[in-house]
Amino acid sequence: MEYKPENLSLATRFLPFVGCLVGLVAGMAWVSAGYLTSTDIGLVLSMIVSILTTGGFHEDGFADVCDGFGGGWTKTKILEIMKDSRVGTYGAVGLILILGLKFCLLQYLAVLVHGEICLLILILTSAHAISRFMPALVIFTQAYARDTDDSKSKPVAEVASTATILVAGFFAITPLFLLCLISNQFFSAFSVGFLLLITFFLSRYFNRWIGGYTGDCLGAIQQICEVGFYLFLAVLWKFI
Repeated sequence: MEYKPENLSLATRFLPFVGCLVGLVAGMAWVSAGYLTSTDIGLVLSMIVSILTTGGFHEDGFADVCDGFGGGWTKTKILEIMKDSRVGTYGAVGLILILGLKFCLLQYLAVLVHGEICLLILILTSAHAISRFMPALVIFTQAYARDTDDSKSKPVAEVASTATILVAGFFAITPLFLLCLISNQFFSAFSVGFLLLITFFLSRYFNRWIGGYTGDCLGAIQQICEVGFYLFLAVLWKFI
């Protein structure tokens, strides 16, 4: 198939579907490795598998955002730092903290569900799917920050349609619906509102500093929303 830049924008609708696949692979790795070793070891291996599956794409974006907004005080400087392929102190610390928090939250959720295989897999699948829907919303509603044409994310930002968001929303909501149904925790659906709130404030923050978003910002939103989903479930399921 011939490469066309506009196809990258159309592919945005499948981001949550890719999340479903990543979550499913990670969940199967967690269950399989956990059976052979222990739940904690299985969880670490699951996180490794998810990073290898995506090439650390979103983690790299999160680290770049930490470096850029941590070390830059102007739009030009922030964009320049985020363009640098090297990881600085802010990025390294940010990655350690978010991966550590992700591990602790998933470990706690495994205890809350008593290690039920189906629920563990659905938790990961839902998190990866819904967290990838939030960047799609940002692409649909916000402006792209960089003015240059050499950015890899620029074609993604050029075209957006309502159909794209609807298709993406379908793939994002489906695993969450199954999770609510099987766990009998229907209040889990409110996690969508929590993630929308996170996305709103992150988008507002990015707009204030750089006038929009970049590909790195989308990666950061995905990572923060994924952890936010785990946090919401951990708090909700503890008391309900």
